[in-house]
Amino acid sequence: MAPAANLTVTAVNKLPLPRPGQTIELSAKQIESLGVKDLNTVHVRDVADQELLCQAVDTDYDALHQPDIVIFQSDFAPRETNTFTVSVGPKQVFTREQFKAFGRFVRERFDDFAWENDRIAHRTYGKALETWIGEPLTSSSIDIWSKRTTRMVINDWYMADQYHDDTGEGADKYAAGVTRGCGGNGLWAGGKLWTSKNFVNSRTLANGPIRVMFALEYEAFDVNGRKVSEVKRITLDAGSNLSRFQSLYRPGAPGPLASGIGIRKTPGAAKTFNAKRGTLTVWEPMIENLGMQGIAVLVDPRLLERETEDSLNYLVLARCGEDNAITYWAGFGWDKSGQFANRAAWEKYVVEFAQGLASPIEVKVAAR
Repeated sequence: MAPAANLTVTAVNKLPLPRPGQTIELSAKQIESLGVKDLNTVHVRDVADQELLCQAVDTDYDALHQPDIVIFQSDFAPRETNTFTVSVGPKQVFTREQFKAFGRFVRERFDDFAWENDRIAHRTYGKALETWIGEPLTSSSIDIWSKRTTRMVINDWYMADQYHDDTGEGADKYAAGVTRGCGGNGLWAGGKLWTSKNFVNSRTLANGPIRVMFALEYEAFDVNGRKVSEVKRITLDAGSNLSRFQSLYRPGAPGPLASGIGIRKTPGAAKTFNAKRGTLTVWEPMIENLGMQGIAVLVDPRLLERETEDSLNYLVLARCGEDNAITYWAGFGWDKSGQFANRAAWEKYVVEFAQGLASPIEVKVAAR
């Protein structure tokens, strides 16, 4: 059978909510009738025949390192159906200005791994920071870099080594330290949270222009007498204030695991927990009178056990699956970025994000 010249993709938003910047994923199998050999040559056009930015992604990171999905983004009005045309053309080549997501290992800053999109930025800490004479830190926390620009800033901020000063684009004004910061996790056992040290290895799986995805490896750590190692995969798409976290644990002994996912305690914070949606949100003052920020953790409510806290963190506890893995979402928003004016706006965003997870965009592919 001859390859199809084009495919039609129909995408449906079943929610009565506007959903801007939704990421649509097309698997290699869904578009195999195009006869495409390299997913980097796939092109997508909307109903107005405008070409959309798309990215080929290797999700399984197999030995061939070949992409197995193509992603693109679209805005949806409430209950809207959008259609797109998929075809094969020249290999995709992106300009710097098209990048809306980026991340990298930062050896020159004591093994940080930093990632960002057009709304937020984060970093977490590698092995070299544990023994830095200047300011040693042993922590698997998730740090916040607050942005008020849509452009990619990681490289420039590290190059200038001035990211603690806001010169108009934002700054690092969050002290994650040994807390869980913004969605760091651990394992809950014996009535307490057990956490890993700094990551020891990293690998970048996808690096824009729409999605950044990477994996971090942690050495085995003690969990109430059990040795457990961890591989954490983090994914952030353009337009989102929340990253997707997937932790795969390898326990040294059989038995169920419970993950504890946290938000650093801050004086003056207002906290909201919704067990039905699996959400924990905080609205808190930033240091130096730099405004307010919201932080959130989302877990599958079917896996949620309960809310709790320790001396450093607000926590949600969730059951790991039979594969000893846990998936959750975490992120933040800053009122100075112009994205969220107040606590109500932040909580509305989180509620609608949770609704979107429960009702993903429905996608169908057909030959034309």
